[in-house]
Amino acid sequence: MQFHTGLMAPIAIWRDYYDLCKVRVVAVLLLTAIVGMLLASPHLPDLSKVIIATLGIGLCASSAAAFNHVLDRRFDALMYRTNQRPLPRGKVTTQQAVLFATSIGCLGFIILYFLINPLTAYLTLLSLIGYAVIYTAFLKRATPQNITIGGLAGAMPPLLGWVAMTNTLEANSLLLVLIIFAWTPPHFWSLAIHKRQDYAKAGIPMLPVTHGVQFTKLQILLYSLLMMATTVLPYIVNMSGLIYFVAVFFLNCRFLYFALQLFSTNESIPLRMFWFSIRYIMWLFFWLLIDHYIPL
Repeated sequence: MQFHTGLMAPIAIWRDYYDLCKVRVVAVLLLTAIVGMLLASPHLPDLSKVIIATLGIGLCASSAAAFNHVLDRRFDALMYRTNQRPLPRGKVTTQQAVLFATSIGCLGFIILYFLINPLTAYLTLLSLIGYAVIYTAFLKRATPQNITIGGLAGAMPPLLGWVAMTNTLEANSLLLVLIIFAWTPPHFWSLAIHKRQDYAKAGIPMLPVTHGVQFTKLQILLYSLLMMATTVLPYIVNMSGLIYFVAVFFLNCRFLYFALQLFSTNESIPLRMFWFSIRYIMWLFFWLLIDHYIPL
């Protein structure tokens, strides 16, 4: 039995809206965005500009996450992994979630447009629409290649950070997008293997559901090799130096180990690979940043 007093209700409401934002996911996106900001300049950028840009991008990313909750609410109610989210539990109504998502999205856009630059604002808006509408409302339900195509929206943050500092689109910023774009399928498909029964129950055509686990494992391996090739490109084009190259070599060896281990009978490997893939992308961007300021 729950008791809702005048003191407790605001805390519960705040927490429910907080959960709509998928804060842990947004935090990883913002990390890559901040690294993009720092890589865009040979020197440390203006701190106030970094903070403002991070706030604007973060609000828009949280808005996209909240819209994802709204559009996926019926599927979330059917899946064990997601049935405790605020909308399936009735903690937040659909109308409240839409109003919240719209409000923080508009606020983020306004901050970026007037305090950073219009190009960043429009690219961020395009990413929001790509994730919340094109991926969640259409691709996720239409094709097992949903994450491959829709992953572009999630790969945009380092580009957004770069453009926030420079107001221009540059080749090196697009290379950062390419790395995350290639990383997304093996990252997400490893989780999809682990949660395949949930996705099947909800009727979502994830690759392990439509094409089987073995086929998905092969795709993970192939995309992992593609991702590894993209991660070497910063060194090849002189965007980074020896520190990054050595670090990414060992990171890629570990990633390849997990991709190969998927073919074993160990049922824990897909989930372990999923969690490692998150650490992998964070460490990759960390070493890019270290290399940027300590070139060898």
